[in-house]
Amino acid sequence: MEKMRMMLVDDEERFLSTTEKLLKKKGYDVIIAASGQQALDILNRKSIHVVILDVKMPGMDGIETLREIKTRFPLVEVIMLTGHATVESAVDGLKSGATDYLMKPTGLDELIEKAEEAFEKRRRLEEKIRLAQSKKFMKSPRDIIREAENVSD
Repeated sequence: MEKMRMMLVDDEERFLSTTEKLLKKKGYDVIIAASGQQALDILNRKSIHVVILDVKMPGMDGIETLREIKTRFPLVEVIMLTGHATVESAVDGLKSGATDYLMKPTGLDELIEKAEEAFEKRRRLEEKIRLAQSKKFMKSPRDIIREAENVSD
């Protein structure tokens, strides 16, 4: 079974380094990025399953980064993370494709639980895509994902 690879994206260096160390100590494969643009650059080079993404960042904010991730890497699951949550930003994030939304400070166990749930969601989508492709069902992965989301609604 493939091991989950996650990326933490936050402009707060202390949060990044502390959370990265704690997750690695628990055996997770973790990459960090200090900005939305850096996260996109990493996604261009590496396969990442789950992104934990801060909403409030200078430059490209979390919602803009989320939209770009979902456009370019539709199978990547994104969990929004913020210390400045509002109902509006939560709704924006979820409408833009976020899997979940967490408030800072969040416990490590809760973050891991949400990341594992997101990874499982991705695995189910990948399996549906493989099944459809094996049946010579010639649709793009994006179309299959849309159909799967419509069925689960």
